[in-house]
Amino acid sequence: MKAQLRRRTMLFALGWICGMACAATATPDTARRSELIRMVRNDCGSCHGMQLTGGLGLPLTPDTLKDKPDSALVATILFGRAGTPMPPWQPFLTEAEAEWIVENLKQGFPDVKPK
Repeated sequence: MKAQLRRRTMLFALGWICGMACAATATPDTARRSELIRMVRNDCGSCHGMQLTGGLGLPLTPDTLKDKPDSALVATILFGRAGTPMPPWQPFLTEAEAEWIVENLKQGFPDVKPK
C-alpha cells in the first residue's frame, strides 16, 4: 500500500512538472497574441500609460523591468497587488500568456497590428 501511494505521488508530481514545463513554453497563437497586445495596450495602458511609460501605475518599460524577476511579474499580473489598484488578471489570462506578456514587456512591447 505504501509503495503504491508513493508511486502515485511520484507520477502526480512528474505530471505536474511536465504540465508546468509545457505551459511555460507555450506561445499564444497569432489571434490570441493580437488580443493580448490589445489588452496590454488598452487595459494595462489605462493605468500604466498608453505608451506603458507610467501613469497611475508604474512604467512597464524594458529599463524599469529588467531587474525584476519574471516570476514576480507574472504573479503580479495574475493575482494583482493587494492595497493597490492593480487587479488580478487570472480570470482572463493563463499563466503561459502572462509569461508571454512579461517576456514581451522586457523586450519592448509590440504595437497592435491592424487586422
